[in-house]
Amino acid sequence: MAERRDTKNRLLSRGEYQKSDGRYMYKYVDKNGHNRFIYSWTLTQTDRVPKGKHSGKCLRELEKEIAKDLSDGLDTFNAKKMTLNDFFKDYMEQKQELKPSTRSLYMCVYSKHIYNNLGKVKLSEIKYSDIKKFYNKLISDAGLSIGSIGGVNTILHPIFSIAVRDGYIRANPTDGIMAEIKKNNNFEVEKKHSLTESEQNAFVDFIRSHSKYHRWIPLFAVFLGTGCRLGEVVGLTWNDCDFENNIISINHSLRFISDEKTKKTRLYISTPKTKAGIREIPMFEEVKKILLQERMRQMKDGFNQFVIDGYSGFIFSNRFNRVLTCYYVDNLINRIVRDYNIEETTLAEIQNREPLLLPHFSPHILRHTFCTRMCENESNIKVIQEIMGHSDISVTMNIYNEATLDKKKEAFINLEGKIKVC
Repeated sequence: MAERRDTKNRLLSRGEYQKSDGRYMYKYVDKNGHNRFIYSWTLTQTDRVPKGKHSGKCLRELEKEIAKDLSDGLDTFNAKKMTLNDFFKDYMEQKQELKPSTRSLYMCVYSKHIYNNLGKVKLSEIKYSDIKKFYNKLISDAGLSIGSIGGVNTILHPIFSIAVRDGYIRANPTDGIMAEIKKNNNFEVEKKHSLTESEQNAFVDFIRSHSKYHRWIPLFAVFLGTGCRLGEVVGLTWNDCDFENNIISINHSLRFISDEKTKKTRLYISTPKTKAGIREIPMFEEVKKILLQERMRQMKDGFNQFVIDGYSGFIFSNRFNRVLTCYYVDNLINRIVRDYNIEETTLAEIQNREPLLLPHFSPHILRHTFCTRMCENESNIKVIQEIMGHSDISVTMNIYNEATLDKKKEAFINLEGKIKVC
């Protein structure tokens, strides 16, 4: 094979060429057997870049990177052509197992926070430091909480993991990033606290006695008597209630989804993510009584006529006889808490006592409250786990330990002075 030399009379290695315009070129075969070419205005690091030309890595540095990438089985050529947005599109097309609600959430978060920022960067160029800067910018400029950053990371981490497995990049740039972000921002997980027994009693008594909210007794009886999730409660149908055997079957939930094409939202029925979510919950006599009363009322006034994905006979409706949405219930609780606290503050002033005010809480706290009451009165953790539909028993254990600790403290207060210890 004849020797090839550049214009400086330097010997060119195999695959190296110098074009007529002075540029250096390297020809190689990628992992898929295709011929690829890279270019540089310099052959070695000591070469001077021609005037007016873009400086960059010399050809032989690029050759070393390619050799390492080929050795590691990386598809460098395509990785350098593909942006994160390109890869995300392919990733979502392959994730057919995602539930519609999860897919909708992913698309919404990606479109809002990633698409016009990190999404436009080449996949192969994104480093750990880039992710760190991106997350910090979302915190400082967009005002996202650490929890919301965690949601963004939940989307990005598996995307980069697939890119690693497919041979586009060597390492996942999001690995370990959340631990550093949390540490740098002094993040501590905010514990969800259930309503105390006094708060729960006050909440229930207010609904029962208030003419404006009295009609919602069945809804909150189910929340506080079953521990169901919000979507499970609003999606409950009469077919799910077995009054003969006193059982409520939980096998679906009602959710909102945003259509990827039209961007419009619609209600749809979702099945549980895990087998643990499909369960049967015994009915308290009080829950059964209230639900039967509600059924009798609907037999007289009319049942909910909505049909969603083949499901009908929804138990709970708003004043327009439409199914309840999660947003509606959240706002309803806020209104109840607001009106209760106003009335309680006024009454406490008249009676010259401290008011028992309710904290602002989400519908999930009602589920947490049921679980806490159950933990306070039931020692069989597996029973509690199955009723709650927890796929991971550690979730049940965390609530159980907190609830029983309070009971232990209460027991010791009652025992104070009754046991001779010294």
